[in-house]
Amino acid sequence: MNLRSPAFAILFAVSLIAAAGNMALQSVLPAIGREFRLSDTLVASAFAISALMWTIASPFWARLSDNLGRKRVMLIGLSGFVVSMTGFGLAATSGLEQWLGAGMAFALMAVARTIYGVFGSAAPIASQAYVADRTTPEQRTPAMALLASAQGLGTVIGPALAPFFVLPLVGLAGPMYAFALFGAVVLFIVWRRLPSGEVVRVPSPSGHRDVIAKGLWRDPRVRDYLLYGLLVTGAQAINISVLGFHIIDELGATGVAARAAQPFIGIAMLAGAAATLMAQWGLIPLLKLQPRDLMRWGAALALLGNLMSIAAPGYYGVVVGYAVVSMGVGFARPGFTAGSSLSVEPHEQGAIAGLMMSLAGLSFLAPPVIGVALYEVAEPGPFLANAVLLIAATGLCFVSARLRTGPPDLPDRDETPSSDTPPASQPGPEGNR
Repeated sequence: MNLRSPAFAILFAVSLIAAAGNMALQSVLPAIGREFRLSDTLVASAFAISALMWTIASPFWARLSDNLGRKRVMLIGLSGFVVSMTGFGLAATSGLEQWLGAGMAFALMAVARTIYGVFGSAAPIASQAYVADRTTPEQRTPAMALLASAQGLGTVIGPALAPFFVLPLVGLAGPMYAFALFGAVVLFIVWRRLPSGEVVRVPSPSGHRDVIAKGLWRDPRVRDYLLYGLLVTGAQAINISVLGFHIIDELGATGVAARAAQPFIGIAMLAGAAATLMAQWGLIPLLKLQPRDLMRWGAALALLGNLMSIAAPGYYGVVVGYAVVSMGVGFARPGFTAGSSLSVEPHEQGAIAGLMMSLAGLSFLAPPVIGVALYEVAEPGPFLANAVLLIAATGLCFVSARLRTGPPDLPDRDETPSSDTPPASQPGPEGNR
């Protein structure tokens, strides 16, 4: 696949809009929770069900993308995103305008978020598998890094635009309505413009598709990549979930109210996203780092960022520490994603994409709740917990033989044509839909 092709640009937009919407929601959620006068830990724990559903649903979407085709699964995922963001916005408005009690409104927000948990992983799984189907082993690391950078760009756009949509009539719910509309536009573009013909893939052995998906959790080829990814993404989930509350409290000491702190939260998230993009768009292509190097540098930088958050209190210390953490994750994520993809066979790409999305769900299941609870006990608590996770991730890079040497050089068995549409004589699973 040509990384400058219209098809890749569409896949880039799919990942970008999902990340932007999520980060816009993350940027306003602490202020909504404080407006509702709810416990910070309750705000974090109410969304654990969404992460649980993401984790459970991810393998299903991976299998369905093999059977139904990548494009159709992307359409399903984007539709779920639009419905979820719209429903979340309506529930938030009902609570903020006091049409409903805070408890009922927040329960409906959790339901809307659960819808995203069920459907949200479908689009990124299908996008990753779509790219894996169409790249050779040599192309895959830069392709995965560029696709991952769409999430980084989304984390720039989301918090940067969110304050502009906090308008008089819709208030803090405005960003959800805006990104639901943007998601609908991307949904239409995917439906109309993304090539639906599938490249020829090696089919999974008959009757063993579920065995492949379940067995990869324990498969020595990818097991350590998954463990590393869980440690790093778990730490990142804690940083993201604590950030808004941390900034509100730092600014609250100077008399800034929770709603007025929203632009400052956006600036902090913008700094983190810019650091991620610098890593993925600048440093990775410039230095031509391999997966093992990306993972080592990623975990070490994320560790440094958390230590900085402990040592440098105050708003600017929070911003700089979060930016360093984000740069580390910007290295780490394409490292373990590409490394795991390169370690398996062509017919296992859908399953490994599903496992990567399951990690995203697992990382937001317990870690944010634990991190916010630790924060309510003591401000340095979540950053100390992250330091433990990231020390373990860094050590794993050197202890694990698989992570130390990197993925093997696979034979050229998954060469794919440069076109996004298969030859007419060999239609893929999607045929010419």
